[in-house]
Amino acid sequence: MFTGIIETLARVEKIEKEGTNVHYTFSSPVSHELKIDQSVAHDGVCLTVTSVKENLYTVTAIQETLNRTNLNTRKQGDVVNLERCMAANGRFDGHIVQGHVDTTAKCITVKDLNGSYEFHFEYSKNKKHITVEKGSITINGVSLTVVDSQENSFSVSIIPYTFENTNFKDIREGSVVNLEFDVIGKYVARLLSIGN
Repeated sequence: MFTGIIETLARVEKIEKEGTNVHYTFSSPVSHELKIDQSVAHDGVCLTVTSVKENLYTVTAIQETLNRTNLNTRKQGDVVNLERCMAANGRFDGHIVQGHVDTTAKCITVKDLNGSYEFHFEYSKNKKHITVEKGSITINGVSLTVVDSQENSFSVSIIPYTFENTNFKDIREGSVVNLEFDVIGKYVARLLSIGN
């Protein structure tokens, strides 16, 4: 389980294909602290550490993960948001994030509001994928509050600290991001669909 509070950034150092799997090797300031079998969220995608060597570590993405996320668009040199799993004795600063990406979205607009940034995203229509104003959404692993909620789009506001310390500074119009919808909202949507 994660909180959506980004700990640091990781850089893609190597990408290797093996059958339908893809092995990603990253460098990060916390690489030397990671352990094999540890779960780490990369742009909100929970992946298991398979090897650690000095400041480098490797994770593997299977086809299902590649189909649902933006990982298959990543290339050497790209930067991803990194969060280790939540410590049981820590404060819960974000919201409940599973690291299970539901779908991707495309950035439609980015506005500099002279003190904050507004990002507007659009995703494919799906009754399971819902947002509500002032509800939670996870974008590339970042826990955020929905500002404007529409049927298949929404906007969020980003403070300067988040903009500078995550890969939001790299998101432009047309960029593809990972979305994890609020887990409580997903269960409510599921219960409502059973009743119909």
